[in-house]
Amino acid sequence: MGMTARGVLAIDAGNSKTDVAVVAADGTVLGKARGGGFQPPLVGIEAAVDALGRTVAAAASAAGVTTAGGTALCEPFVAHVSACLANADLPVEERELAAAVQACGWGLTTEVRNDTFAILRAGVDEPRGVAVVCGAGINCVGMLPDGRTARFPAIGRISGDWGGGSGLAEEALWFAARAEDGRGEPTALARALPAHFGLDSMYALIEALHLGRIPSARKHELTPVLFATSAEGDAVARSVVHRLAEEVVALATVALTRLDLLDEEAPVLLGGSVLAARHPELDEQIGKLLAAKAPNAVIEVVTAPPVLGAALLGMDRIGASQEARARLRSNYA
Repeated sequence: MGMTARGVLAIDAGNSKTDVAVVAADGTVLGKARGGGFQPPLVGIEAAVDALGRTVAAAASAAGVTTAGGTALCEPFVAHVSACLANADLPVEERELAAAVQACGWGLTTEVRNDTFAILRAGVDEPRGVAVVCGAGINCVGMLPDGRTARFPAIGRISGDWGGGSGLAEEALWFAARAEDGRGEPTALARALPAHFGLDSMYALIEALHLGRIPSARKHELTPVLFATSAEGDAVARSVVHRLAEEVVALATVALTRLDLLDEEAPVLLGGSVLAARHPELDEQIGKLLAAKAPNAVIEVVTAPPVLGAALLGMDRIGASQEARARLRSNYA
């Protein structure tokens, strides 16, 4: 074992990017690295973990840990690996990924969690509270210091999910298409959505998306258009924004209830690109609805990087001191 063998290897691996940090037991960040996204559903677990290994090697090298052949040595160089990974949506997936990461030999022990836990832990001083994350998708987790958690499968409509940036864009397109052809009520979205792409009608936008002239991946660009149209007073756009607020509060309320926190003062953290954008109307609705359900909840928006949360989860696991955790957090201030 190397010089950091009493410390933590923290991994926050999202769909688009991966952040890794090597942290000493006293909370000092010894090395960092950033790599590409982590997508085992597309490339397979082995290839995804191999790519992860290259980012780990870069962080280990920055920390002064000897590496060979482009990957970290198999001898453990940290006490614990705390990996918060996208696409680890179910406990069975967490266990499968934990086995694959542990087999890399980076640490004596390994724990894999869904990446939403990293956002939650990054925003609280102790592992207690609830986080709702709305980026491309939507998810919610909660945790207590005794190890109890609350979570949802969060794998799309089949698990009851609604919302997220991609879902909001789809909803906006649906209402706009029906407004233009007469099946639905009028909405300014019918003009605003195609105008974003320089088109003059929903028919033209539908055709461009269907034929691939506008890549499907660009639909997420329409989410800010939805919020802007709502802010201008459009009733249909506003109804979608209000529904998102209802979904956020429903998730938070269920998680608080499961953890017996509904009537206690407890943090409810908001994260992800949609919620972190601080849309005034959405914020106002979330605040009003949550106050009715959980009047003691304290809403905060998470701005700290999720890799900090992964590292703090690791520090919790190795029993690091409060001073060490404060030193770690100061590295990401």
